[in-house]
Amino acid sequence: MTAPAGTGPRRPHRGDDRGSVAVELALGVPLLVLFLFLLIGAFNVGRANIDVNAAAGAASRAASLARTSAAATAAATDSATANLGADCARLSVSVNTSNYRRGGAVTVSLACTVPTRGLIRVGLPGSLTITASSTSPIDRYRADT
Repeated sequence: MTAPAGTGPRRPHRGDDRGSVAVELALGVPLLVLFLFLLIGAFNVGRANIDVNAAAGAASRAASLARTSAAATAAATDSATANLGADCARLSVSVNTSNYRRGGAVTVSLACTVPTRGLIRVGLPGSLTITASSTSPIDRYRADT
């Protein structure tokens, strides 16, 4: 005796997962690209932070080598501008020479405003201000002229 049509054992449907690779790619690729942009942005922000800290150190060292307080301020500003001038949309240099004497110290603080367009390589509006400060001792045994 034969079973009536449609009452036999059910076979699994092949092709139920058709298109799943396309859906996975449609979701995965944009997330991967977003992650890549975030990674590049984080790398560039870190690099900019290191550059500003290095420029602050160089500016404080240049200021500590100057002979007068006024010359120290000019040397620090020149050094910071030479190191960061092209990278910063706005650069602020603050030089503390209140302890400018033999055995004293000079402190330089920098604030560099960087547009986010250059950091993430995507046309995002806005900017990021990175600050750094460095203190350099003044040689105790130098000759004053």
